Amino acid sequence: MNNERQPVLLTDEQMRTFITEGFLILKTDFPEDFHRSLLQQLTHVYENEGNPGNNLLPRIREVQMIFDHPVVTGALTSVLGPGYLMHTHRHGHFNASPKAGGWHKDSYWGYKRMRNHHPWWAMIMYFPQDTPVELGPTGIMPGTQNYESRVFEADEVTGEALASGGAGTFALIHYDIWHRSTANILGQERYMLKFEFMRTQAPSAPSWDHREAGWKRPAAFSTEIHEHDLLWEETWNWLCGRVGSLAGTQPADAGRAAELAARLEEASEPEALNAAYTLAGMGAPGVQALLAALERGSGHASRLATYGLSAAGAEAVGGLTAALGSPQPLTAEYAVFALGELRYLAAGSVPALNRLLEAGAPAEVRRAVAEALGLIGTPAAEAVAGLTRCLEDADVQVRFTAGLSLARLGAPAEAAVPQLAAALEDENRYVRGHAAEALHYIGTEQAKDTLIRFLMNSRWCPSTTPQSTFYP
Repeated sequence: MNNERQPVLLTDEQMRTFITEGFLILKTDFPEDFHRSLLQQLTHVYENEGNPGNNLLPRIREVQMIFDHPVVTGALTSVLGPGYLMHTHRHGHFNASPKAGGWHKDSYWGYKRMRNHHPWWAMIMYFPQDTPVELGPTGIMPGTQNYESRVFEADEVTGEALASGGAGTFALIHYDIWHRSTANILGQERYMLKFEFMRTQAPSAPSWDHREAGWKRPAAFSTEIHEHDLLWEETWNWLCGRVGSLAGTQPADAGRAAELAARLEEASEPEALNAAYTLAGMGAPGVQALLAALERGSGHASRLATYGLSAAGAEAVGGLTAALGSPQPLTAEYAVFALGELRYLAAGSVPALNRLLEAGAPAEVRRAVAEALGLIGTPAAEAVAGLTRCLEDADVQVRFTAGLSLARLGAPAEAAVPQLAAALEDENRYVRGHAAEALHYIGTEQAKDTLIRFLMNSRWCPSTTPQSTFYP
């Protein structure tokens, strides 16, 4: 075992599989005694102290070795780019239940938000013991990362993938995929270490072992999943650094646009998504149809139209900026989301986004603004000014989203350091955690001094337990 090795980057074929199916099952090569020791520590901590929750990493320091392993760092770098962030929320799942858990998507630490098709987030689910099917590995429903609805019957599951394998097996999953725990019919201890990661840099070039420029389906394409060729191609192009790549790829046919717009209301979610992405490629007729659906404020059609507008390129920016003034909070929230996904193309919308903060827009809209400012990122001074305001917002979710956005901005966000220092004393654990991460990614002397002082004052001793308060 040598964790000094270079990251083992994913191949084009693995990235194609991740884009279509939403997950990969991979494995580290730690020696057997590493996992034996890790299991002993996990069992001791869980039996004597309970689940350490967010303190899993400092309590069992060897866990960090997992996330320094070149297969893990290579997988995360490939999907999230260099400089990805390990989120402050982490959890060690213990499963001894003979009953399977319910299908679900993980929340974003306390609130419901628009989910990203682009992989801004990923999770690692790591199994430190041999995990045969009978021990209850995590079950994953392939291809469901882009759906809000479950789109399959829970009692008639076909195509479920299981993260089963020897010790050191892990699932790399798109954050928003449907998954569950499966039945542990052996009744033996089964741990799964779940850690979450965020992209801090928008892609400018492929970050995996990239050899073939164009998109194509993976060779082992699953026939169980719905087909979304335009969505997948757009995601591939986005990961290669191209924003709004669908623009102009479809005939600009007004009649066809009207037909597709009707599907946003009437079709199943997979079919409606295909309609939205087709409209995204049709130029002005497609964008106008998507904007009309957005402005109707219907939750289903509006949300699906938003994904199309997120991929439609510069053509969509003017209409989305105008939609920020909608009296319907849902329309404004979705417009903010789409502008964030359009990144630098939406730089001219930053003043309008900041005005939403100044006008006291609903909390859901302010949360979306706090994220979009970090994704757009320019002009930096205006984005930082808005995010500084967000750090002082009455809504805790606006505050902790602002910290993540400032981490994405990095050194250009130095003006926010005083407000981040104040946020380190916030009552909410994620506001504090995200503020610390932002200071780390800003990385200037002022930011580092503030962060080091905070870390020294809050230093956590992994050896201190109720059974060992001071000695040995």
